[in-house]
Amino acid sequence: MKKELIELRVNGRAHELAIEPNALLLDVLRQQLQLTGSKRGCDDSSCGACTVLIDGVAMMSCTLLAASCEGQEVTTIEGVSEHGSLAAIQKAYGDWGGAQCGYCTPGFIMTVKSLLAENSNPSEADIRMALSSNLCRCTGYNQMYQAIGSAIKAEREGLAVAGSGGGKG
Repeated sequence: MKKELIELRVNGRAHELAIEPNALLLDVLRQQLQLTGSKRGCDDSSCGACTVLIDGVAMMSCTLLAASCEGQEVTTIEGVSEHGSLAAIQKAYGDWGGAQCGYCTPGFIMTVKSLLAENSNPSEADIRMALSSNLCRCTGYNQMYQAIGSAIKAEREGLAVAGSGGGKG
C-alpha cells in the first residue's frame, strides 16, 4: 500500500509522518512516535484504554484513522503533565489508588481531562456518565471517583490561590 505524507500535531509538536492511508492513530502514536501511554485493549472502541484528546475531545484512537487527525491537536497522556510535574488528576490517581494495574489509567485520565475542560464542576452523575466509555478490569471504581473529586478540589484551590492577591495595587 502506498504511504502518504501527513502532518500530525501531537502534544504541541508537529510531526511529519509517512503513513499508510488505513493507519490507525493508536498505531502511529505507539509505533512511529514512541508514545506508548495509550494502550490497545479491544480494537473496537469498547474499553477506552486508547483514549486521547482530539482538539480537547476524548476519542478512542484504536478506531480512528491517523490521517483524519491532520490539522487537529492530538493530546496523549504524555502531554498531560504541566511544566514537568504531574497534573492534578494524575497526582490524585496516585494518591487515592485510582490506578490498580495501570493499564487503563491513561484512558481514564484523558476522559476526565476532556470532561473537566467541558465542565469544571461535574456532578457525580456527570463523572459516571463520562467514564462509562472506559473499562477497568481490576478496580471497583470507588478510588477513581475519589481521585477525580480530589483533583477537582485541588484545581479549584489552585485557581483560588492563583486568583487571589496576585494583582498589584
